[in-house]
Amino acid sequence: MSRTPEYLAALASTAVPGLDPVTVRAVLGDSTLPVDVAFVVDAQDRHWVVRAPATTAAGAALDASAGLLAVLARRLPFQVPVPKGFAPVPEGRAAVYAALPGTPLDFSAIPPGPGLAVQIGRAIAAIHNLDRGIVDDAGMPVYDAESYRTRRLADLDRGASTGHIPATLLSRWERALDDVTLWRFAPTPVHGAIRGQVMLATFSDPQDAATAQIRGITGWEQAMIADPADDFAALCSEASPAAIESVFEAYANSRIDRPDAQLRRRARLAGELAQLHDLLAAVSAGQPERVRWGAGRLRRLAEHVHEDDLLPPPPAAAPAKPVVIAADIAPDARVQASEGHADDGGPTQSFDTDATTELSPDELTSATAGGRLATEDEHAAEPTSDAQPGTARNTPTRSDSDGNSG
Repeated sequence: MSRTPEYLAALASTAVPGLDPVTVRAVLGDSTLPVDVAFVVDAQDRHWVVRAPATTAAGAALDASAGLLAVLARRLPFQVPVPKGFAPVPEGRAAVYAALPGTPLDFSAIPPGPGLAVQIGRAIAAIHNLDRGIVDDAGMPVYDAESYRTRRLADLDRGASTGHIPATLLSRWERALDDVTLWRFAPTPVHGAIRGQVMLATFSDPQDAATAQIRGITGWEQAMIADPADDFAALCSEASPAAIESVFEAYANSRIDRPDAQLRRRARLAGELAQLHDLLAAVSAGQPERVRWGAGRLRRLAEHVHEDDLLPPPPAAAPAKPVVIAADIAPDARVQASEGHADDGGPTQSFDTDATTELSPDELTSATAGGRLATEDEHAAEPTSDAQPGTARNTPTRSDSDGNSG
């Protein structure tokens, strides 16, 4: 923090008339942007949050998001921090908000199944279901799929020039960014910095995650129209596979539009690239200790990633072709050979079509115990006009590879 909590409390009293600070404490910022944050309690026992930008870029982002938040407050099923007042600082304006209810989440502790994981999936879906015009009209950035991929490539080039990215990660990320099939997505409104710290939850029973409710989401300075996978980056890096599965299932069930097939792969990639962004921010800020720390994280990441976990999943195997067999009935009723011959000179056979059934290969052992296997060549033979009375003259139905009658 570049400013003292007392200074931030003074900013809060300037921004909101009647706010008389009694206690103040610094808190960790809920944005990846450089922002100083403090929690203030006033003489009326009202709780406030003051956020002051540490750079002009952060100040511009705070200003842009302020207009968006006023609109989002009326369109989302949870609360967002709408500013109640502003105070000037050299980098822009500090904003003061009423504190939202709930406590921040620890993504690594999310249990799978109903409850918290489902609430998280639904909350993210509510953001992605927003009308794009809301975010666009607020002046937030807008990217299409290709321009967003290009942006990622530019970040990778910058990272490579630092010399701090292990070669295994460079080649891994290059392959993913060059795979154009991975980047076919419909841009949506995104929060842009979803982490456990920005999601505030309450619990009817603190010991039971099934009683959780997402009450608020903070840290909207990086909202934009972009890749929906970005809002799952931290989850895919921190949560257990079972919890991630529950979140994605609830998300898919709550989306207006069906999520794209590559969403999870890009989310995993976005989680890894977040560490690259942290390194680049440290390099730009000229913070050598933070650069060394970021480089160490990337080395550890390179040791734990798997070569194939960003590759597309293998195509699903085609279902086995059902085989038609004759049912276990009297031999003279099952197959009857006629005296006539087919056009090609072969014998003609008639079938009782009510006595046939379709079985998968796994069922052949038991099914063929009392019935003779009828091959497709036999089915293909057309009955002649010489078929014996009482036998069916139509050819039994054949099945395609998906099990649909044709």
